Amino acid sequence: MEKTGLNKVDLIFEEIDPKEVLIKASKMTSDEIIQNMLDSGLKGRGGAGFPTGLKWKYTAAEKEPEKYIVCNADEGEPGTFKDREILDRVAYKVYGGMAIAGKAIGAKNGIVYLRGEYRFLLPKLMTELESFHKMISEIGFDFKIRYCLGSGAYICGEESALFESVEGFRGEPRNKPPYPTTSGVYNKPTSINNVETLVTATMIIKHGPASYSQLGTKDSRGSKVFSISGDTPTPGIFELELGMSVQEFVNEFGDGDTKAVQVGGASGFCVPRKKFQDTIIGFEGVPTGGSMKLFNSSRSMYNVLHNYLDFFAEESCGQCTPCRVGCQQLLKGVEKVKKGEAKSIYLNELVKLADTMKIASKCGLGQSVGNAFKTIVENFREEIIY
Repeated sequence: MEKTGLNKVDLIFEEIDPKEVLIKASKMTSDEIIQNMLDSGLKGRGGAGFPTGLKWKYTAAEKEPEKYIVCNADEGEPGTFKDREILDRVAYKVYGGMAIAGKAIGAKNGIVYLRGEYRFLLPKLMTELESFHKMISEIGFDFKIRYCLGSGAYICGEESALFESVEGFRGEPRNKPPYPTTSGVYNKPTSINNVETLVTATMIIKHGPASYSQLGTKDSRGSKVFSISGDTPTPGIFELELGMSVQEFVNEFGDGDTKAVQVGGASGFCVPRKKFQDTIIGFEGVPTGGSMKLFNSSRSMYNVLHNYLDFFAEESCGQCTPCRVGCQQLLKGVEKVKKGEAKSIYLNELVKLADTMKIASKCGLGQSVGNAFKTIVENFREEIIY
């Protein structure tokens, strides 16, 4: 777990001997593995940030004998491309994390739900999976993994919509409760984890929770792989400690004229220049699944917002009215204001609509539309009005 520079870490892509780590895990009890996750402070790397150890603990407590580990590799958030790189370079760590999680919760079956656009990776991933199955069989793990391909629906990144898709149905979110730990895929207790979360679990078993928890902050332990794009001289994938300020991030990756950073993709928060110094990248500030887009003064924030709203209106599954109608009305509303067909005060009504969507929408898609909308309207109102 070597630091390679200011806030930069080499953990996710560190080459390891997976057999050594899995032999170590095989000698641990379920409770010991779960306690390692709890002690490490690891939170889900998909963006929601639920403690991984708790998720495994709750699933392990279920008495149902048939359980599942699901890897969410449906990387559909605009601006995020780090899971693709992880799968391409260290898929064996993903498989290892799934096997470790399987032992922790008592599951014998794992499913990788792979984004349809990543189909080109499948031949290589299947070859590596075959080798992995042989290795864990020698160790004594009773665990099998299979792949399921998505079809390009953003909504299937939501865990219960993903389960519906795996089962062969239209990808639509389910009502909660029950939660996946009780009734997930095939209505069986399920722990669903992001690609990066599972890799990190593998590395926690290798290095130990104490070593891992030294990275990051009290509320945001560890490191994170960021997909960095936009107006930056150094786009790409970088692993950084959590807890840095947006200003520190911009100092490293900005082009000298950064006026805003979109943290967390279309469903995330837009941080303006005046808030760079006081905004922390982490769960105590602005959490992110990995997408970091930088915008300089040449960019119209109205165009950025319009692009996001157009995306959400297209990707809403249409199941619930607040999201289905709300996305359309937000898009139409900002268009009216920009054209002068509605007064600027109408933006205040649209903000109220975004707040309502956050409360009333069935799943995270509708609930998160307001994140980008409100932060762009509040901080770049003049670019929408004029």
